[in-house]
Amino acid sequence: MTGADRVLLSLVLVLIGIGLLYQGGEMLVDNSIKLARNFGVSSLVIGLTVVAFATSAPELATTLSAAFRGSPEMAIANVFGSNVANIGLILGISALIVPLTVTVRFIRREIAFMVFVTILIYPLMATRLYLGRLEGLFLVAMLGIFIATQLRETNSNEDRDPTPTIEHVPGTRLILLIAVGVGLLVGGAQALVYGASYIASEMGVTDRVIGATLVALGTSLPELAAAIVAARRKEGDLVLGNIIGSNIFNLLCILGVTATVHPIQISAKALAVDFWVVLGISLLLLAALATHRRLVRAEGGVLLVIYLGYTFFLFSGTS
Repeated sequence: MTGADRVLLSLVLVLIGIGLLYQGGEMLVDNSIKLARNFGVSSLVIGLTVVAFATSAPELATTLSAAFRGSPEMAIANVFGSNVANIGLILGISALIVPLTVTVRFIRREIAFMVFVTILIYPLMATRLYLGRLEGLFLVAMLGIFIATQLRETNSNEDRDPTPTIEHVPGTRLILLIAVGVGLLVGGAQALVYGASYIASEMGVTDRVIGATLVALGTSLPELAAAIVAARRKEGDLVLGNIIGSNIFNLLCILGVTATVHPIQISAKALAVDFWVVLGISLLLLAALATHRRLVRAEGGVLLVIYLGYTFFLFSGTS
């Protein structure tokens, strides 16, 4: 097989991987929502927990795969790039479709916690440019606290859905469909990482750039699909809960689990550039929502421009 044939095969694998991720994410999100709604849980709590975890599954599978394949730069760049894409691309597009409204409590707790976790990641990584098992276990423990807090909220009246789903689907069938979705996500992640890694090496593009752009975008497709559908249905709580929850899961679950299973060497460029972009766009989102508790179309446009500018910067060769 010639080099050109391998590149073509790698492109096909990337497309297949993205397609599997999209289909798997759709199955996972749709059936996870149905399963959670059977318990009368609100859209916000569903977004922060079930949907956030479900749509973060591609990032987890891809990051683990990249770490085991010896591509730590792609693993870290995928997490940072996904968080930038979640806020800049997905929330940006969602706000352009319909302005998103949020409660003061959500700003002070969940969004503030996302910013806190983002800041906390820096010293853990910068100390030795290494994320080991001890740091990984610490992040997983913080994730456990976050999940426990959200589950406790489901017992309060204001976080219960007053209109639970009318359609009743057996729980065993939903669990089976969720499992199939996870399988598609894992297979898609393997194909995407393998194809993207080969293309990166052949074109001279670094794993970090591929991970922060192509792979991050591919693994963010479930969030994008869920957000667009939810925005068109004016389910702003589900959109914001999904994105904020996904970013928290990316930092605590994906980095934590990956470092626990396979310690990660940190790229100096990832800390010097990518981390500050993630932190900056997170603070900008916090400031925009804290001002008037809404993310309007103009602010969504600014977030989208930042994402596009960051992507252009990575491919421009200056990074």
